[in-house]
Amino acid sequence: MRRPAFSLPPGTCDTHVHIWGPFDRYPVAKGAPYTPPERNAADLRALHARLGVERAVIVQTTVYKSDNRAMLDAIAASGGAYRGVALIDASFGDAEFQALHDGGVRGVRFGFVKHLGGVPDLALVQRTADRIAPMGWHLVLHLDAANIPEFEALLRGFSLPVVIDHMGRVPVAEGTEQAPFRILLDLLKRENYWVKVSGAERISAEGPPFRDAVPFARKLIEAAPDRTLWGTDWPHPNVRWDPDEADLVDLLPEFGDDDALRRVLVDNPARLYGFA
Repeated sequence: MRRPAFSLPPGTCDTHVHIWGPFDRYPVAKGAPYTPPERNAADLRALHARLGVERAVIVQTTVYKSDNRAMLDAIAASGGAYRGVALIDASFGDAEFQALHDGGVRGVRFGFVKHLGGVPDLALVQRTADRIAPMGWHLVLHLDAANIPEFEALLRGFSLPVVIDHMGRVPVAEGTEQAPFRILLDLLKRENYWVKVSGAERISAEGPPFRDAVPFARKLIEAAPDRTLWGTDWPHPNVRWDPDEADLVDLLPEFGDDDALRRVLVDNPARLYGFA
């Protein structure tokens, strides 16, 4: 694996990474939809040393369901460089939410993607949104492209900050005029909507180095330059192509100019996640 040619600005935050393991300490949850290879916090630090990333947001995956211990321990050991996005279940009350907040969590993720379990309990999604809004947290939504028009009314009903993962997983082969992408751009006119220009390797039709995703990222950044985030999605669960993260970094100059990239990489995540 190489170092990227593009030099990331100081304070760059990778807002979408996962950790799995060590499995002898953090075993995979019973009934998890897949069993990944071990990729622990030490592996994450090595990746970011190679890329030049200084901060990160660990996003809990269905591998652990609502057992957030691996994420919380990594945040605690990061010296303030990490934040987290948790998975929760209906058993979580005030004490559990406060423990997550004290541990560096600033959001809750819900997935709608079919191969990861499909549509969540929508009543739980709404209750959670109401519960976390006063804490200054946000929702992170992992959607298939088809979910965007299907749940457009739900999406428009939220008033707290909402982050859409991976450019809405819109397939690039269907172009920037496809209905899910047009709806996503329209949602970004609302001040509470954010998007991650991550997942180029997920939406690409061409494969590495995933340049066919660039027009989508550019349009999203142009629509909401102060509410766009970036992440590698390391270690890339359930992807067709397993990318070299240096390729993903080297796409960034095609996403926008230096001012736009500084906002996406440094300023926006610092504001949303409370980095100094």
